[in-house]
Amino acid sequence: MPTDALLDRFLTGLPEPVAVWAHGSLAAGDYQEGRSDLDLIAVLPGPLTPRTVWRLALLHARLRGEPLAAHLHCTYLTPGTAAGADRRHLTWAHERLFKRPVTPVTRRELLTFGRVLHGARPAELLPPVPDAELRAFVVRDQRDFWRPAVAHAPRWRRDDWVDVGLTTFARAAVTLREGRLITKRDSLAELLALGAPAEVVEDIRLRRYDRPEPPTEEWTVRRGELTRAYLGPAIDALVASYT
Repeated sequence: MPTDALLDRFLTGLPEPVAVWAHGSLAAGDYQEGRSDLDLIAVLPGPLTPRTVWRLALLHARLRGEPLAAHLHCTYLTPGTAAGADRRHLTWAHERLFKRPVTPVTRRELLTFGRVLHGARPAELLPPVPDAELRAFVVRDQRDFWRPAVAHAPRWRRDDWVDVGLTTFARAAVTLREGRLITKRDSLAELLALGAPAEVVEDIRLRRYDRPEPPTEEWTVRRGELTRAYLGPAIDALVASYT
């Protein structure tokens, strides 16, 4: 499989990792090759010196010709920097290096069903994520990121914004209501139960799990309008229920 070949090359090229973990779809059993991202966390001995950063950039540059390389995202921790959800870590994603946190949702994923690709288990290096911290992050993410984003109509003509915006909302609703994490596949049924537009949910399902025809411009505009009309009030109601 191209996924296995890419992961093998990536693991071979890493500078003496303490651990490498998968989260997201690859860990949860909902991975769709060529459509899902390869979401990874690598723990390196540290510290991340300029030479180490250069070696990581070179590794990713060498992988660019591999099938699926554009889907590989990896955040780099060290044993001394693994704790703290607000700390920003070196990350390769969208074909560039930058820094971002490992969120409470990602940490809970790792601790609950993270897939160990190499070395130590997540529980050996990551502290627990309290339920209150997880809930607070989920509410904040919906309120401060996704709700303002609804106002930007052009974004919602893109497949990725529709897919991630709606599935993240459904997953947030379940986490806040039941304290558990669900997959994107499970989130589609949850969206229907929450009153999301059925034709938009079916559109997401077809693009993730089937081979649909390319959408027309008319449909992408209509889909964006339907999504925004639903998601804005839905987020407002969700946030109001948990603040």
